[in-house]
Amino acid sequence: MISSGDLVTRKSYQHDIIFRVKTEAGPIVKLMGEHIRLEADAPLDDLEKVTGAEYHRRKKEVDKKEAYSYRLFRQDYRLLKEKREAEAGSGYTSNKETNYFQIPPRILHIDGDPLFLKKCIALYEQLGLQVHGQYLHEKEMPNQVLPLIEKVHPEIVVLTGHDSYSKAKGTVRELDSYRHSKYFVEAVRNIRRKYPNFDQLVIFAGACQSHFESIIRAGANFGSSPARVNIHAIDPVYVAARVAYTSFMDHINIWEVIRNTVSGEDGLGGIETKGLLRIGMPYTENQTEEQEET
Repeated sequence: MISSGDLVTRKSYQHDIIFRVKTEAGPIVKLMGEHIRLEADAPLDDLEKVTGAEYHRRKKEVDKKEAYSYRLFRQDYRLLKEKREAEAGSGYTSNKETNYFQIPPRILHIDGDPLFLKKCIALYEQLGLQVHGQYLHEKEMPNQVLPLIEKVHPEIVVLTGHDSYSKAKGTVRELDSYRHSKYFVEAVRNIRRKYPNFDQLVIFAGACQSHFESIIRAGANFGSSPARVNIHAIDPVYVAARVAYTSFMDHINIWEVIRNTVSGEDGLGGIETKGLLRIGMPYTENQTEEQEET
């Protein structure tokens, strides 16, 4: 018996991906990737339950990749911090140590998967970033994204969830061949009608196998998936974090963004974009006390 919430693999795909069963009504079962942002349908008789030992073995591999991406990001963060500290003190000739404060951008992360959203929020907080997370089904994103932006006033918007390409629906060039790409595209287009400046509101959009070219043409700064591959659940967080911790005086090296992700250049891409971090000085204890009082 296979029930909603069970972990399964597909026999016809040589058990390559672990899925969560979303719905099991009828002979066709709706599946959600456990570690990647892929949605799929499969016949019930094509599924096999995943044992506890097999799940933990695979999760260990995923955790290893996530830890490697996190280490890469922390290394880049330290380099960015050293650069900021050098620039902050370069205008002073006294020996007095100069303290500075930084104002990272607000992030609005809209996710079509509540479990992935929770995981992403935890990573944002681990990276010291201010984020507002919102679960929305991908179909709701085009209509709901602008009211959320007006409520949160973010500088970075992440639109992600699940997606997939179906050869049975058409070629890779046709937007209708994708499960949710058209909703990501429509949501991005709606944002750009009101917020046309690419360097004032930075957008990441897409999920597994999404129609990358259409998402970028609609107005996203970054998106997935150039090679129509699966992307990892936390990849959008690293893209947003790199933008958030790069000074608004600097352009972002797209390769430096992508190399921190689990999926790499096949899964993610983008266009030249400025960072959004702003530096101020001097930092004083009085400022902190006044902020706490207000």
